Amino acid sequence: MINVPIGQYERHETAIVDDGAKIGAGTKIWHFSHIMGGAKIGENCIIGQNVFIGGESVIGDRCKIQNNVSVYDGVILEDEVFLGPSCVLTNDFTPKATGDWEISRTLIKHGASVGANATIVCGVTIGEGALIGAGAVVTHDVPAGEVWVGNPARKLRNIDDKKCNKCEKEISSIDKKNERRW
Repeated sequence: MINVPIGQYERHETAIVDDGAKIGAGTKIWHFSHIMGGAKIGENCIIGQNVFIGGESVIGDRCKIQNNVSVYDGVILEDEVFLGPSCVLTNDFTPKATGDWEISRTLIKHGASVGANATIVCGVTIGEGALIGAGAVVTHDVPAGEVWVGNPARKLRNIDDKKCNKCEKEISSIDKKNERRW
């Protein structure tokens, strides 16, 4: 488990940090965010506007969580994870309004990035340095160093591929369609 020391952090006056939250030095918490008691947030993180962090979630060092993201109980972010604006992290396969919730762990490993509006279904692991494209819906584990896009998300390429011919063909096709419309 990630060791999170309590330190001197900054928070906007509208942010709520409940008693029992552990927040590392140098972390900044912006407008209208809510950190529940028991949450563990590492050092030098940026927590954007209107972010919710559950009391049983763990966030490593140097993570950046953009606006309108909820990090629910059972979610673990290792160091240097990026969560784009309005991405969604779930924590129960069968949520319901009444009765008990069955929390499933979601792990996002060191250096992984999740694009804007992507949905990460609970119970998956996103590998080290992986990249999830904007709007993707991730329903399976993502190996380290891969780019996944789409709904459901599928592998597009490896991060270190110098050139993605498939990407270039798709972008070229879209550009040609747009040229015809104008």
